[in-house]
Amino acid sequence: MIDRVELRTIHMKLVHPFETSFGRQYTRDVLLVAVHEDGVQGWGESVAGDDPFYSSETTETAWYVLKEFLIPALLEGRISGEAGSFYSESAFVRGHNMARAGLEAALWDLKGRKEGVPLYKLFGGERTHLPTGISLGIEPRVEDLLALIGKYKQEGYQRIKIKIKHGWDVDVVARIREELPDVPLMVDANCAYSIEDADHLARFDEHKLMMIEQPFSYEDITDHAKLQRRISTPVCLDESIKSVGILRAAIELGSCRIVNIKQGRVGGPTAAIRVHDLCRDHGIPVWCGGMLESGIGRLLNIHLASLENFTIPGDISASDRYWEEDIIDPPVVLEPGGRISVPQGPGIGHELKPRLIEKLTEAHEIFDRK
Repeated sequence: MIDRVELRTIHMKLVHPFETSFGRQYTRDVLLVAVHEDGVQGWGESVAGDDPFYSSETTETAWYVLKEFLIPALLEGRISGEAGSFYSESAFVRGHNMARAGLEAALWDLKGRKEGVPLYKLFGGERTHLPTGISLGIEPRVEDLLALIGKYKQEGYQRIKIKIKHGWDVDVVARIREELPDVPLMVDANCAYSIEDADHLARFDEHKLMMIEQPFSYEDITDHAKLQRRISTPVCLDESIKSVGILRAAIELGSCRIVNIKQGRVGGPTAAIRVHDLCRDHGIPVWCGGMLESGIGRLLNIHLASLENFTIPGDISASDRYWEEDIIDPPVVLEPGGRISVPQGPGIGHELKPRLIEKLTEAHEIFDRK
């Protein structure tokens, strides 16, 4: 039975600004969740952002939902505290997937630590070394982007993703292809376009991209299907896939050929595994997307990406891609061949840096069982 839950917001500075079609980001407020039981502590991370741009959720809304609804239900026994049943038991909260996912992740880490088992084994994963890609934001000049691509390609990353928006798209890709004709390359629009841009987006077909990710609004399942019929480049859905039910609709409509799985977006590890399994059963490859996580969220992603249908290198870059010092010990590192090892320790598999976490903390609240 869970004895105590902690919420903590920490403020982390990115080593390099990250720009998408939403805007340019320099820092990240990260919402951490810790659960305590019988002297053992499990950690999770809500991936909600500072602003409601990628998702309707923010760190503040996630904190509110956790504090007012999910944590009381857990400490009062209305939710059992079993990691595997949390997703269904917490369904009384409609939506707020990132808030639910943060608490569920902490319960999984607790379970792994108590049983002495790494998360990937609890999830049913088998691979212990994962190929990894990298996501690059919009830069002031194409030359700056090319320099970054060259740097990370030299380090061994096996796939490059670039963010795009109106005025920074097809011509930028054409320039990259002039310099790097064979680099595995994909583009991510983060909902920046509409069906009226279909002819323009079809110009990507000549550049042999792995995929175009989420070109239209997260609500436009039908328009994505129209685009996929119009272009040969595979459409990948990200923001649209918030549940297994939406995924079923997208599959039936033919809205995508690839799916980006972000466990926070779909409601936690249990939901992410269900999305993975449904895609596998329909022959749709998946990959693991990133949300500028701290090491806690990054390690969870690595464990999930060990599942068999994560066949495309994910955005599970090394810690130093984003942070001068991560809050986990040791940090996630890129190994020769552009791979990352799946931790073999219990739970998320790494220890934390409590002094650094305390130093970065901007808000902290403890909830005890009464």
